[in-house]
Amino acid sequence: MAETLITAIGVKDSRVLKMIFAVSGIMTTLVIYGILQEKIMRVPYGADNEYFKYSLFLVFCNRLMTSAVSAGTLIASRKAIDPVAPVYKYCLVSMANILTTTCQYEALKYVSFPVQTLAKCAKMIPVMIWGTLIMQKRYKGYDYFLALLVTLGCSIFILFPSGADLSPYSKGRENTVWGVSLMVGYLGFDGFTSTFQDKLFKGYDMEIHNQIFYTTLCSCVLSLSGLILEGHLFLAIDFVYHHLDCFFDVALLSTVATTSQFFISYTIRTFGALTFATIMTTRQLVSIVLSCVWFRHPLSWEQCIGSVIVFGALYTRSFFKKVSEKPRPSEHPMEHMHNGASSLMKGSSPRGGEP
Repeated sequence: MAETLITAIGVKDSRVLKMIFAVSGIMTTLVIYGILQEKIMRVPYGADNEYFKYSLFLVFCNRLMTSAVSAGTLIASRKAIDPVAPVYKYCLVSMANILTTTCQYEALKYVSFPVQTLAKCAKMIPVMIWGTLIMQKRYKGYDYFLALLVTLGCSIFILFPSGADLSPYSKGRENTVWGVSLMVGYLGFDGFTSTFQDKLFKGYDMEIHNQIFYTTLCSCVLSLSGLILEGHLFLAIDFVYHHLDCFFDVALLSTVATTSQFFISYTIRTFGALTFATIMTTRQLVSIVLSCVWFRHPLSWEQCIGSVIVFGALYTRSFFKKVSEKPRPSEHPMEHMHNGASSLMKGSSPRGGEP
């Protein structure tokens, strides 16, 4: 009896330590990622106060590092490095993913990080739309109700900004039509990417690092081609060459983006999709608070109300999922956890730490 109790305590302690490791890893890497992307896109560099304007260069650097690390992981683990699915399928996902990330970076020129982060919470809406159109999925009534609440909260947050929070790229309020349009584009492309990826790769026995490697490799080629065609490649290299602090920011951004992918993968495998979603919601809340403090973004009282509505709806959604996904007595708990994790892993898009 005593031995059984000691074993149970040991297992519980081990699980707590794993949870601390997962939460601290995701929170640290993605919070740093959020601060860095806002700093790179909104804070001037050098004595001449020059702004970094080459979003596609950031996409290229992120994907280059992620594909290199994924290739190293596949080789070290002696897993198949050959493409499992046709290469064009990886390219299609990469194209949608590049559009998503480019919209995300470009939007930071016109909206603050708190606005962008809260708007990201509304991604459940396009995911539901694309899921219905592409995968013929059906959603429950409370899913639509919570999506409506999130939309309401995001709308309040965007429509009632503090007048003192201005974009460095415009003379008007930060929530310009162009900035909001970019966020709408981000949400649409992001929801499409994960749903489209799920459909394209269905039926393939694919290891997650294989998928990440080929998707990010295609993204490298496509983003590099875009930089060359736009004539921005050498301009971006020249900028980071003359502003070493920007070079280190870009290098660190790519590092934490890549590292976050492995913490995300570990969390989903160990604790399942629900725990991961809850951690990500908390991370978004912490990122908004930290950005407001670090970059001195004032919040209006309407924005505070909008934030409460959005995060209240998201945590309520996690609670409902926890209740609905409790394993039946006949189910093996580890099998249930594995199934939940697998479904998210298949539906999540490997985007270099930009969930």
